[in-house]
Amino acid sequence: MKKVLAINSGSSSFKYKLFSFPDERVIASGMADRVGMENAVFKIKLSNGKEYIKNTAIPNQAAAVKLLMDDLKKFNVVKDLKEFAGVGHRVVNGGEIFKDSALIDQKKLQQIFDLGELAPLHNIPEATGIKAFMETIPSVPQVAVFDTSYHTSLDPIHYLYSIPYKYYKEDSIRKYGAHGISVEYVARRAARMMGKNPNIVKLIVCHLGSGASVTAVKNGKSFDTSMGFSPLTGVTMGTRSGDFDPSALRQLMHRTGMSIDDAVDMLNHESGLLGISGISSDMRDLIESKEKRAKLARRIFINRVVRYVGAYAAEMDGVDGIVFTAGVGEHDSGVRAGVMSYLKYLGLKPDYKANRTNGEKFISMPDSKVKALVVPTNEELMIAREVIRLTR
Repeated sequence: MKKVLAINSGSSSFKYKLFSFPDERVIASGMADRVGMENAVFKIKLSNGKEYIKNTAIPNQAAAVKLLMDDLKKFNVVKDLKEFAGVGHRVVNGGEIFKDSALIDQKKLQQIFDLGELAPLHNIPEATGIKAFMETIPSVPQVAVFDTSYHTSLDPIHYLYSIPYKYYKEDSIRKYGAHGISVEYVARRAARMMGKNPNIVKLIVCHLGSGASVTAVKNGKSFDTSMGFSPLTGVTMGTRSGDFDPSALRQLMHRTGMSIDDAVDMLNHESGLLGISGISSDMRDLIESKEKRAKLARRIFINRVVRYVGAYAAEMDGVDGIVFTAGVGEHDSGVRAGVMSYLKYLGLKPDYKANRTNGEKFISMPDSKVKALVVPTNEELMIAREVIRLTR
């Protein structure tokens, strides 16, 4: 039996799940949090339900990896590094270099660092996490699994911007998309639930979390998606603006004296639900608030999702299912109901009673022409499966 670690690294954290194969069972999970900061925490949860939390100094990612390896041995989850088939890492953007998941060596690691400008909030910490694992357990294969790989099936009609073509050819300026690992898992699962061939069904996957995107899936492949060159564009998000006119950005820069870096930072960190509401980037806080701007932020979020769903239904000449996933999509019945209420013209008959609770299910009536589903995502399992595929 082989073991595979699936890692999702942030700037000061990483979340992990350890799977056994071929049964795909989670045998340990947890996270290292506040790495390089005060009050750092390391958590591990075992398959028997027991959880252990350690408050200890974690100066860097390498120290966090060592803590993980020590705990896996301490609790007899892993006895020898030879039990590992590999470690899989989520990486947001592979640019035009990585069309598929890849076994990582020093050259490829540097390429991921170099692609940081395409996803500055993600690629650099993800590459730093890979580097830490390579240094701490050099005998174990490291595999990068890219969110953008799933979107390499996009047609030039969908991925090219209407700017001089030379900027695509010379500077690779194009739409790359994101959330591909999640969308691929969710689309396959939704097709199975619907009793449809995943290579024929037409789906629109609404990955709605702090980062949010809408993806049209046709014939088992990404057909179009809302995120663009970076994960900034598309629908309104927690702190990200989504679609925004560059001329308005220029106006702001002239009036406020912001640099281009400051302006893009504002669009990434101070906008979206947080910027509109002035309260929070978290939907749960906005639900509880009685402030008008909190309610407005929720309505704007729903509106932007509906816009993309409608556009993609038109692009694909119809749709078989609308799928909700990720933090908001899986747990916010109000957002789901709001989106569905605008889609009755497509032949969607919402089942508002079923929608009141969460979990994997249909939230449309049995006779609905277009189905609506909630499908919890499982990016970690997809990452682990890629490790097995590439290390056989």
